[in-house]
Order: sequence, then C-alpha cells, then structure tokens
Amino acid sequence: MANVLGLRSVAFVVDDLRAELDRIVADGYGLVGGIGEYEDMWRIAYVRGPEGIIVALAQRID
Repeated sequence: MANVLGLRSVAFVVDDLRAELDRIVADGYGLVGGIGEYEDMWRIAYVRGPEGIIVALAQRID
C-alpha cells in the first residue's frame, strides 16, 4: 500500500530479459502483466518479488 513505510519497488537493467524472466518464473515468482516496450528503447517486465516488492527488469533495445 502507498501509505506503508518501506521499499515498494526496485528496478534492474538486464542483458537478456527473456532469460532472466525464465529463471525468475522457474523460481516461483510471478510475472505482473506482460512484457512491454517503452519508446522503442527499452523492453520492460515487472515481477512480484519477495515480500510483495515489485521488481522491474529492463533491457535496452539496440
């Protein structure tokens, strides 16, 4: 919830988004939504991590 103290989200840049998602989902974490693209520069996905933290993974599209 937005009014609770603490870390709610974190983001990481990865080299291979699909490989990281495969590894993370195999460990039991859930993909939130799907894989999206931002301004033809970034491929982004969100995963619900430990304690409900949303983890954003982003891969630069070359």
